[in-house]
Amino acid sequence: MTRPITAGVDGTEESLAALAWAGREAVRRELPLRVVHAWRFHPHEAEGAGDRDTQHRWVSDGVTEAVRAVTERHPELTVTVDVVEGHAAEALVGAATEAEMMVLGSRGHGAVMGFLLGSVGQQVIAEAARPVVLVRAGDRPSAEAAGREVVVGQQGGPEDSAAVLRFAFETAAARGATVRAVRAWTLPPVFAYSPGSLKLLDEAGGLEPYEKKALADALKPWRERFPGVRVAEQVEMGSAGQVLLSVAGQAQLTVVGRRAHLTAVGARIGSVAHGVLHHAECPVAVVPHD
Repeated sequence: MTRPITAGVDGTEESLAALAWAGREAVRRELPLRVVHAWRFHPHEAEGAGDRDTQHRWVSDGVTEAVRAVTERHPELTVTVDVVEGHAAEALVGAATEAEMMVLGSRGHGAVMGFLLGSVGQQVIAEAARPVVLVRAGDRPSAEAAGREVVVGQQGGPEDSAAVLRFAFETAAARGATVRAVRAWTLPPVFAYSPGSLKLLDEAGGLEPYEKKALADALKPWRERFPGVRVAEQVEMGSAGQVLLSVAGQAQLTVVGRRAHLTAVGARIGSVAHGVLHHAECPVAVVPHD
């Protein structure tokens, strides 16, 4: 089954930027593009408000107009449009299940406050079973120029980061870009040391060499699978969110992971993904993993 790249649109500037980004990515990966718009009927007694069928037609016409710019720019692209009635977040989470990735827009809110995800975007990112890419309003194709890297955060062991690294390498391969794999580390509290961990650290020659080896081990299968993709390894002391943001300024895409399992308070994005989503200027992909 071929999964499409799916874009959620609502007519805003940021969703149109997401649609354009999704169209370019679909062409690169030779995948179809699916465009989804969720709407709700708003009954009004005012003259000219329109009945359900009329409002549906207005919505469909607006989505068709938005899609026309993409099809004119990429005539080879196969595009399907679905206008569904219902709650936006639920519709998009459902659509993401069948997608290679879900692409959404985000409105800029300044350098200090970061970016506004909105309740719909937050719910989709937290609950979608597939990767979700967030694209800023004003995103341009020039941001994908040669020399800009695909930055990916790596944490844990090879199995923990497999899904995140796979997405980063696949994206870089489609773009001819370099993957910059970033692993952040901090000094653990004294009580975290155990005889087993001390033995591993001693064999590695210390904390930083241990972290470098952990990153190299996680990258090894993906280097072998994508031999044509250039890789830069970066191990740096500091919080993961801050280290990623320090290199995201020159990236064409930043890739982060989130735990897919539910917690006692429901689905969560995670602190690292949350920080990058709000403050990185480039598009951000959030990849669920076990």
